[in-house]
Amino acid sequence: MPDLEIHVDPRAVLGKKVRALRRRGITPANIYGHRVESQAVEVETPVIVQLLRTGARNVIINLHVQGEGKPRPVMIRGVQRDPPTGRLLHVDFYQVSLEEKMRTDVPLVLVGEAPAVGEYGGILLHSMNSVTVEALPADIPAHIEVDVSGLAEIDAGLFVRDLPIDAKVQVLSDPDLVVAKVAAPRLAAEVEEVPVEEEEIAAEEAAEAEEEGEAPPEEGAKAEPEEKQ
Repeated sequence: MPDLEIHVDPRAVLGKKVRALRRRGITPANIYGHRVESQAVEVETPVIVQLLRTGARNVIINLHVQGEGKPRPVMIRGVQRDPPTGRLLHVDFYQVSLEEKMRTDVPLVLVGEAPAVGEYGGILLHSMNSVTVEALPADIPAHIEVDVSGLAEIDAGLFVRDLPIDAKVQVLSDPDLVVAKVAAPRLAAEVEEVPVEEEEIAAEEAAEAEEEGEAPPEEGAKAEPEEKQ
């Protein structure tokens, strides 16, 4: 992926007043990082929407802040959207040091066709969506392709240890975890989907509460919708 660049302006509008920014086509954002003082910024919404469409996660972006002499190397670390509409509400940029290793999750993308699916009626199960890695920011891949064309038999699988990883990247996920597997039709039908949506929402709310220095809402309590500023 070619080098990405984006221009932002320092943001003076905080709190609930950011709603007025969104109505004007501007998205509030923040820059933070290790040994970096948090800074509120704003970016034109069409610009950041287009950037997100390029799949810019785990990709270094040259962030130009108005009034600063040189760009900051950042990665997109948080995207907040309005659940009912999907409208973009807030973006977090994580400023990285190009000389220090960092940990992050890299998405796994299945490619190819598993012969066992067509020949034996097997069902291809995608067990993992990402793996945790550690590397210098410039060496972290945007995604990792998982070629399933070698899965020729029922119960054949690919594991974390089978992933094509550059030597510069250290995989921290358990090497024995199954990434993809061809299951028999009967067994695949018995696999139940894990209801993670509510758990993920609760985790995000707890993280936001921790950032704000507030206690997370008690289980079962009705949480009021809150916008990140």
